[in-house]
Amino acid sequence: MDTKFITLAKENIDTEHICCAISDKKCAESYAAKKAWLKREFDNGYVFRRLNERAKVFIEYVPAEKAWIPVNVLNYLMINCFWVSGQYKGKGYAKALLQSAIDDAKVRGKDGLVTVVGTSKFAFMSDPKWFLRQGFEIIEKLPYGFSLLARKLNPNAKNPSFNQSVQSGECEEKNGLVVYYSNRCPFTEYHVNNELVKTAENRNLPLKVIKLETMEQAQSAPSPATIFSLFFNGEFVTTDVSVCMDNRFDKVIKIK
Repeated sequence: MDTKFITLAKENIDTEHICCAISDKKCAESYAAKKAWLKREFDNGYVFRRLNERAKVFIEYVPAEKAWIPVNVLNYLMINCFWVSGQYKGKGYAKALLQSAIDDAKVRGKDGLVTVVGTSKFAFMSDPKWFLRQGFEIIEKLPYGFSLLARKLNPNAKNPSFNQSVQSGECEEKNGLVVYYSNRCPFTEYHVNNELVKTAENRNLPLKVIKLETMEQAQSAPSPATIFSLFFNGEFVTTDVSVCMDNRFDKVIKIK
């Protein structure tokens, strides 16, 4: 197996790609926003490691206390995006990337690794079954479809947990569409502020857009999916950014 991975940092990120939306011209602004977000987060110990190819083969992780995810967790690494796509599947890249994170956790003296997944398959979220085969365990489940997984390196470490803000699966605004998003993904800025705005207008649906601009805002969000979470009439609906598009919306949102 070719294990030719590179780690992005402030010194090389301007000249290296970040896997997603590489050639999507309409998402150029979103792509630049993700790179700017990464540059800031590198100061918090954020790691973006990828295969040295023009491919979607990468892992992102950060000390959990600095993660843009509403969890209560100390002295773990939080795995954020983790993706091996297409022809690169089944070649051991995922295991190699995960092992690099485990090795890093040991070097940093962490108690383990933690990640948030969809209990059932959610877009833009990792497969829980794969993580469970790699020694992770389910620590907590939310009734609307998210699970918190952990792989402990210290068996006596305290269990992480979801914040109270995500327990209900509801947001404060109960009328129409509400979207929470951040620049953690190079697709969201464009699709939320262009496609979703048009889609809502075409259906005469109220739309409130809430951009998570800081770590503190993300850590108190009403959904664990701070890349993109859509609510309808106060209830969580989906993490799938493609719902923003007019031809996808009605397949996901059922208007009564």
